[in-house]
Parts: sequence; C-alpha cells; structure tokens
Amino acid sequence: MTPAHPAREHTGRPVRVAVVGLGWAGRTIWLPRLRQHPAFEVVAVVDPSERARTEAVSDAPGARSFAGLDGLSATAVDLAVIAVPNHLHAEVASRLLAEGTPVFVEKPVCLDSDEAARLARAEASGGAVLLSGSAARHRADVRALSELTASLGPVRHIEVAWIRARGVPDAGGWFTRRTLAGGGALVDLGWHLLDTALPLVGDGIGFDQVVGTVSGDFLGSAGSGAAWRHSAPEDRAPGDLGDVEDTARGFLVADNGVSVALRASWASHERHDVTLVRVEGAAGTATLRCTFGFSPNREGGSRLTLTRDGRTEPVPVADEPIGAEYVRQLDELPRLLADPAVRGRAVAEVRLTIGAIERLYQSARNAGRQAVPAGHGAH
Repeated sequence: MTPAHPAREHTGRPVRVAVVGLGWAGRTIWLPRLRQHPAFEVVAVVDPSERARTEAVSDAPGARSFAGLDGLSATAVDLAVIAVPNHLHAEVASRLLAEGTPVFVEKPVCLDSDEAARLARAEASGGAVLLSGSAARHRADVRALSELTASLGPVRHIEVAWIRARGVPDAGGWFTRRTLAGGGALVDLGWHLLDTALPLVGDGIGFDQVVGTVSGDFLGSAGSGAAWRHSAPEDRAPGDLGDVEDTARGFLVADNGVSVALRASWASHERHDVTLVRVEGAAGTATLRCTFGFSPNREGGSRLTLTRDGRTEPVPVADEPIGAEYVRQLDELPRLLADPAVRGRAVAEVRLTIGAIERLYQSARNAGRQAVPAGHGAH
C-alpha cells in the first residue's frame, strides 16, 4: 500500500514542532531545548490547561495555543512531540500518525502490546513516521560502553540497574496510578534500562524466558519523593499514595542465550542515585557506573572500566552536562524525519520493550499468588 504521506525531505528550514502535553517533561525537558535548538521552531503548544499554555507561549513567542488536537494540521506541523501522561501516549500518537503528522513520543511509547499494534496500524495508514524517545542510548558514556563491547567477544550476560535513593515521582498523582501510568518503576526507569540492554543483546532479538518480582515499600515513606520535579498534583486524594511498584527486579534470557538481570528502583536505602550497566563477554567485562536522569542526588561522574585476566583498567569517558542526551536526540530528528527507511523501526523496538515489561509484570503477578508469603520458608 502506498503511504498517504511520503517521507518529508529536510529542506534546511527549521522543523516546525508542536509540543503536545505541558507537564513536567513537556515544559522542563522538551520545550526549552526545542526553543534553543537551531533545527526546530516551536509553532504550537497543546494542553487542556490554559495556565500551562499561557506560560508555554510566553517562552515560545509566535507559537499557537490549543486545548486539544483539533487545531493541529499535518500541513502546518512537521513533527509533534508527545509528552502527555502515559495512558494517552498511544491514543494521541495514533490519531496524529493517522492524520499524516510525524510524532516523537516520550517513553513509555505505549503501555501494552495492543497499543503497540495500534501505533503500527496508524503509522502504516497515515504514512507518517513514529519516532520514540531513547535518551539513555544517546549518553556519551553508554555509547562508549557500546563501542567497548565489541572487544569483549561473544556477550554472555548483561546487568542493568537504576537505583534511586529517593525518587518516587508525584506519589498520589497520575504517575503512581496504574490505570494512568501503566506501572511504576519498571515502566518508568525500566524502559530506559531495557532500551540500553536490547542493542547489547543483539538487533531485533527478543526474550525466551522472563521472570520478575515487584515491591512497593517506599511509596508511603516520608522523604522518598523526587524533590527535583517540584510537582503537587491537584487531583491527589488524601492518603492516596498510588497502586504501583517502586521497585522491580527481573531476569530475562534472550533467544540467543544472553541473560539480562534488571533492577529498577524509585527509592532505596542507598545514599546516592546510581545507574549500573555491566556487560560480561567471553573475553572480558565492561562496567559503567553513572547516574541516568535529572536527579541532583548523584554519586559523581561516569566511570567506565574494562576487566580482563584479573586486571581492571579505567576507560576514558567524556564528561557532559546533565541532559545532554536529550539534545543529541533532537540533533538526529531532522535526519530521521527525512529517511523513509526509518518508518516501522521504532514500533519494532517498542514491541520488544513493552513485551518484556508485560511478561515481567505477569511473572510478578503469578509469584504473588503463592500461598507462602515472601521471606517465610516452609517448615
């Protein structure tokens, strides 16, 4: 079937962008970086909140303001950056794609495999391309780790962990409600971890075996919130702290035999927030210790090491400002918009990621049905 809208050629003029959703991610991550990037022009902002739109337009002079999607046109917008709450990602993106507007969707791109299929249909029918957020892959230290992996021989095992000391986002707001967020730390932090691990496992390779557990020991703990988000949801009910997990652990075995250990924690007993990516190969082990995201509670800079034959040596890693990976994503978007071969690529990757997340949650639900409570052995 011939797409209704061919891939757009990059003409050299700025890409005309609509920012859809003006919550924390829209107004803090994307709007300021789009305004400052020479390849983009913010021509529209979309949000049901008049106050949010007014503030956004003051930061993006000349941008039109809409309460909904009806005002957007595929002829007036080259790209829509989708930063609405999680449960609306697939709905908003599918509508715009079907109308011929390319979209860049914040993670999680969708909340289940059915939504992934819906996005695939919309991308095919409208002829516009779906691009997905993959911030971790654009970090300088993660790229250095990926390059180092080539020297490790066949990959045998990968460990990925993002453990916050304190970082539960908006407890009681939509972020901690399963119907609105799709899940907790696994959907939020785990998406980044899987997005980092999957290219190291191998292109397009899924998982044969998946087991996982979840827990929620910190949702109601004083001082466990993500203070840097500065958010106080107006719809928060008294005493309502949410119904999602703050920690998820999993073990996955890929179709090619590579194993992956995963831990995603919004809060813990640790002193600092730490991200760990370790790749064990037949000829050595590469370990990256850093901190993903925007939390100010950081251990320090990035440290990359190579261990081989009993010796561990440091590998130089470029120092970069917090959030540089988001600018790198923007750097690549004009090229991706102009490349017809990109269409369908994001959906294929999303299906692997959300498929693994679904199976981790299913395993956790099955484990929760056991008659013997966790921590109590049989007597």
